[in-house]
Amino acid sequence: MRPLHLADIETAARALVLIRAEDRAAVMQDMIAKAALADRYRIAHGRPHPLFGTGTLMSCALRRAVAPRPAALGPDVLHALAIATRELRGFYMHQFQ
Repeated sequence: MRPLHLADIETAARALVLIRAEDRAAVMQDMIAKAALADRYRIAHGRPHPLFGTGTLMSCALRRAVAPRPAALGPDVLHALAIATRELRGFYMHQFQ
């Protein structure tokens, strides 16, 4: 996966808000895996992956339905952000072990 930015996390969380709370971790893991695959494809072929984007988490998340940017951070949005950051932390911890 390409370097992570705050906008990537926000966009992923906005996609997660539309998912049932109990399914969010699995969906986030899937987005991370697809972004990583897309980045490998981009490096190998010099172009974006046709299904998963450019290798950023944002480009992968934008392939899904994404909720509008919330006016304020309520409990559901905070839960989605927490899931997104938890799964990203797990991904990066695994990458550097």
